[in-house]
Amino acid sequence: MKLSIVSTLYQSEEYIDEFYRRSKITAEKYAGTSYEIIFVNDGSPDDSVKIAIEIAKIDKHVTVIDLSRNFGHHKAMMTGLAHSSGEHVFLVDSDLEEEPEWLSTFAEAIHSDSDLDVVYGTQGKRKGGLVEKISGNLYYRLFRALTGIDQPDNIVTARLMSRRYVDALLMHKERELNIGGIWVITGFKQSPIEITKHATSPTTYSLRRKISHLVNAVTAFSSAPLVFTFYSGLIISMTALAFILLLTLQYLTHSTVPSGYTSIVASIWLFSGFIIFFLGIQGIYISKIFTEIKQRPYTIIKSIHKSGTEDA
Repeated sequence: MKLSIVSTLYQSEEYIDEFYRRSKITAEKYAGTSYEIIFVNDGSPDDSVKIAIEIAKIDKHVTVIDLSRNFGHHKAMMTGLAHSSGEHVFLVDSDLEEEPEWLSTFAEAIHSDSDLDVVYGTQGKRKGGLVEKISGNLYYRLFRALTGIDQPDNIVTARLMSRRYVDALLMHKERELNIGGIWVITGFKQSPIEITKHATSPTTYSLRRKISHLVNAVTAFSSAPLVFTFYSGLIISMTALAFILLLTLQYLTHSTVPSGYTSIVASIWLFSGFIIFFLGIQGIYISKIFTEIKQRPYTIIKSIHKSGTEDA
């Protein structure tokens, strides 16, 4: 198999037919008849999977992997990659914000350098409003600062990958995936291409989901928050000790005892907040250990549909 095109489905019913048509044309230009298109239905609440299955019935190049529920975009992508068999794998979203035709541009780049294993898209200018742009830039800055992983700004899903890179990528067995970081730490030679991403649908990432995504990303790749709690605790303890010594010296030299409860209450309030915050950080790491040690599968496949077949 020369080429695999992998895409996920979630609220994608209005885009599937056009995405399939354009992907098929592009794949045939690149690989002739030696290609496959893999759709992974991530528990989409609309008729996405029904439409994709109808396509699979008439086209032997199409495979539909129907997950038992919604597991999340990153996990669905990894499931699709695990079922791909192409020498090169083109990962792309099906909502047409990313163009299937980018495959041709990416292929030219990857074939121009024998050492290149990944060509990926980046947005020169992030789409969305002011809040979207600010929160996006802040996310990448914080992620790099706290993890030390040099993840490029404004990356998109679309990327063309060699088989050896995909096989290495699938060696990561985390249950709580942050695929952006995994793309980077897997290594190999990777090259960006600036693209223009379209806006065909409103984003499903609310501010709450973005914050959750950042917390998950940082705690998945770095122990910096735990180190931060140690040094913060050390600084607070040393400050408290210095203050106690100051009060003791004041008592010995002036025979006066500080009065008033306001400062005491404020101090208790402040340090109680610190304690809860630090325990919360440790709790996040403990919950990740709890999740990973159970070794549950990150997705469960309900059925696989191909032309003339259906495998449980």
